[in-house]
Amino acid sequence: MDTSPGDFSKERAHWQPAFTSNRRPMADASVDISIVIVTWNVKRYVQECLGSLRRQAACPQIEVIVVDNASSDGTTEFIAECFPYVKVIQNKSNLGYARANNIGLQHCKGKYICLVNPDINLPPDCLAKIFGYMEQDSSVGMLGPRMLGPDGKVRRSCMRFPGAWNVFCRAMGLDTIFKSTRFLRGLLMHDFGFDRVCDVDVLNGWFWVVRREALEQVGPLDERFFMYGEDTDWCYRFHQNRWRTVFYPEAQAVHYGGASSASAPVRFYIEMCKADAQFWRKHHRWLGKLFYLAVLWLHEFVRLAGYATIYWFRKSSRQESVFKMRRSAACLLWLAGLYRLPE
Repeated sequence: MDTSPGDFSKERAHWQPAFTSNRRPMADASVDISIVIVTWNVKRYVQECLGSLRRQAACPQIEVIVVDNASSDGTTEFIAECFPYVKVIQNKSNLGYARANNIGLQHCKGKYICLVNPDINLPPDCLAKIFGYMEQDSSVGMLGPRMLGPDGKVRRSCMRFPGAWNVFCRAMGLDTIFKSTRFLRGLLMHDFGFDRVCDVDVLNGWFWVVRREALEQVGPLDERFFMYGEDTDWCYRFHQNRWRTVFYPEAQAVHYGGASSASAPVRFYIEMCKADAQFWRKHHRWLGKLFYLAVLWLHEFVRLAGYATIYWFRKSSRQESVFKMRRSAACLLWLAGLYRLPE
């Protein structure tokens, strides 16, 4: 695994995904939607997720494929016992989110492919609404529903493509401080209410529905993104191939969030930073990567100083401040090449 900010520059000259042209599954007219779920030590969420899929309306017809990244909590055994109709693929090690999904894609037979996180709960009409909308508009290559938190509140589930200005505003916290100023609030779409159907740049990778024809043209997820960043990259490629990516709030699902990364929050925070830098390197070459790393240095110094101030002046927030300071310090050490991610 890549472990430092410079490692991912050594990209394989001829990257080959697990999902290749001669291994594409044949479509089956009896399957409307193939659902791929990647799991890693999330047994406590799997029952709710698969149970909600079992309660989906009879139309569309679905198949469910679970790709497990070497869980040690009994996830696969539980699925085999309680959901025997689910196809389970067991990896011998944690292959990452992108590669595991690509392995699942090899077995999909549906007209549409749905990639979902294991920590979601779908209302009974969710897939039927999505299927109906996709059937009506053949220009939609990828669709994402509205995300609800466990408290029922709407959460952000899409964003704009990262650019020099919106990344800088995000790094300095300007988009949070000046939410009412449109010029400063771009990257995370603070100006969008997530209440209407809308074409968007990036659908975050918690719940995707992809048209088979689009997948065959765009290609699978880039496996060089171990975790995080693959959503921005994939959506960018859909746009390059002139497929629409649509936010569709008429369908919605509950997302608990952070199920796999909760056990190692510092590591996965750095994985996210690494993935963002990798996106800049891939699509904007070295100048873009250097820009992003410079902004990241600035961002983590600002966060470290800010949370240190909060620690001293707001006693009620000290526990959270310590965690955020530790996370930013680890990221700065990683940037300096002094912190190595676990293998």
